[in-house]
Amino acid sequence: MTDAYAITTLEQLQQHYAEPRELVLKKVADRIDPRTAGFIAASPFCVLATFGARGPHCTPRGDAPGFIDVLDEQTLALPDRRGNNRIDALRDVVENPTVALLFLVPGVGETLRVAGKARLTTDPELCARYEVQGQKPATVMLVTVEEVFMQCARAILRSKIWKGADKPAPEVPTGGQLLEVHTKGLIDAADYDTVRAPAIGKVLY
Repeated sequence: MTDAYAITTLEQLQQHYAEPRELVLKKVADRIDPRTAGFIAASPFCVLATFGARGPHCTPRGDAPGFIDVLDEQTLALPDRRGNNRIDALRDVVENPTVALLFLVPGVGETLRVAGKARLTTDPELCARYEVQGQKPATVMLVTVEEVFMQCARAILRSKIWKGADKPAPEVPTGGQLLEVHTKGLIDAADYDTVRAPAIGKVLY
C-alpha cells in the first residue's frame, strides 16, 4: 500500500518542524563535568542503545544508584550484571562500538543522554572493583564519551511515569544546573529551574 504522505527526505521532514533555537543546539557537551557526574551517580537505571550486524538493540541496565561509574571526564564504566546471556548489546559493541545511554532518576523530570564509543574488558582489577554480593561482572563496558545532552522533562511529564514516586534526594543536580554547565553559562541554572522548567508543563502538546 502506498502512503501518499510518507516522508522520505530530510527536506520533507524539516517542513513539518520549526527550526530549533540556537540555544538548544548549543546545550551539548563533550565531557562529564562534576554536575553531570552527580546526576549519573544518582541514577539507578539507564537504557543502553547499540547497533550491530543483527540490527539495533535497546536494553535496560539497572542497579544501585551510581552503578555506572564515572572514571574520568571522558570515560564511563558499566559492569555487566547477571542476565539471560543473550548478550545482544555486547555482541553489538564488538561489531560496532557506537553506543548511546539514557539515564533516568526516579522523581526527576529531566533525563540525560550520553553517546560515545564503547569497548569491553575483562580487566581483573576493574571486575573486582564492581563485585557485588560475591559476584564479579563477566565484563565491563568502557564508554568514551563524545556527546552529553540534557533532555527536558516533557516526555516524563506527559507519561506521568513518576506520579506517586518519592521525590529525588536534594543532592541530585537539577536540569538547570546541568544546562548551565553544558552551555558554559548561556543558560542560568536558577532561571531555568524556577521559570523555564515549570513552564514546560504548560506546553506539553
